[in-house]
Amino acid sequence: MTPEQNTTKPFTSYQVLLIALLALLQFTVVLDFMVLSPLGDILMKSLNISTAQFGWVVSSYAFSAGASGLMAAGFADKFDRKRLLLFFYTGFIIGTLSCALANNFWTLLAARTVTGLFGGVIGAISLAIVTDVFEINQRGRVMGVVQMGFAASQILGIPIALYFSNIWGWHAPFLMIVVLAVVIGTVVLLKMQSITGHLKLQTDKSAFLHLWHALTNKSHQLGFLATALLSVGGFMMMPFGSAYLINNIKISQEQLLSVFFFSGMGSIVIMPLIGKLSDKYDKFTLFAVGSVIAAIMIVIYTHLPPIPLWEVVVINMIMFMGIMGRIIPSTALTTAIPDMANRGAFMSVNASLQQMAGGIAAIAAGLIVTQPNKFGPLQHYDILGYVVCAAIAICLYLVYKVSQMVKAKAAKPVNLSPVESYDNLNEVI
Repeated sequence: MTPEQNTTKPFTSYQVLLIALLALLQFTVVLDFMVLSPLGDILMKSLNISTAQFGWVVSSYAFSAGASGLMAAGFADKFDRKRLLLFFYTGFIIGTLSCALANNFWTLLAARTVTGLFGGVIGAISLAIVTDVFEINQRGRVMGVVQMGFAASQILGIPIALYFSNIWGWHAPFLMIVVLAVVIGTVVLLKMQSITGHLKLQTDKSAFLHLWHALTNKSHQLGFLATALLSVGGFMMMPFGSAYLINNIKISQEQLLSVFFFSGMGSIVIMPLIGKLSDKYDKFTLFAVGSVIAAIMIVIYTHLPPIPLWEVVVINMIMFMGIMGRIIPSTALTTAIPDMANRGAFMSVNASLQQMAGGIAAIAAGLIVTQPNKFGPLQHYDILGYVVCAAIAICLYLVYKVSQMVKAKAAKPVNLSPVESYDNLNEVI
């Protein structure tokens, strides 16, 4: 691999604070999403919810998040990014509090829908902030830390949900997220600086026209397609991961917590390392290496016979290393596609399509995988692995095209006017 940059800029103290805040925001949003899964049995019994109804409760978040991304895209570049972040984070807190107060299927369904409407846009706003504040040779490291929210949620989400729900009931995990989110939101309000450089570059008077320009931009469409396909693999594997481990690999419910815990711990170690490599070396090369590792491990994982717990943990950790080796460099590349004036709209649409593609992928996985009875092994899980590998191969080509486009954009000279500030300097990338 050839280094992209000879040097990488160190972070300022404010940038370090901003990275920490964005990582904590990501942690609460992902934890809110993940905490529902281990509460499934308790919720169905406590609220008299059927399995089909619980499926609607889970999917309502993804589809409402996707819808909100599209609705917010036209307005995403019309406001100070800090204010926009606080608005949606406040809505997310209200939605999560409503989940804690729900007392039947319909109120829980409505609460999850509200939470998705607001929570689904937070990731897109965070990415827009990262792109505005950090140069491209810093973003890999930033993404490596921010994406740790996923790993931390994996480590803490299931154990915390079960622990607190066993002591105080299923409402407790949602209340815990609310308290944590209020603290984080307060720090954002007091410490985060306004981010308004993009406002000086707006040309679209209509929000709908701004959205239309974001959707019809050819370079944007390539990024949308790459991101949507990138999410397919994870959403296909995730819904049946626990059932596969328990029914096919013969891992017990108690051992399942160890698999999630150690896989998450491995991700926390791996992601900052991948972030640093992404800033130092060619991002597509790193993505390609991660894709090969992920594809090999997915084929192995989906053909496993019953094996000892430690082998399952090692295989999962290596597989996650490949998956993170794809997500971090591809995300850093994707953030370089839009110009500053269109970043909010691009990120919102991108997040929306990611959620919708994930929902469709989960439904498709349900059509591929079957189970003869509640305690029988899953069938056709190996076929699911091959489908995911095919998606990885296609995505590899799309990300290569994105990489070429980003490099061509970076090579173009940019003339800055005397009044343009540090914010416009990022347009060079």
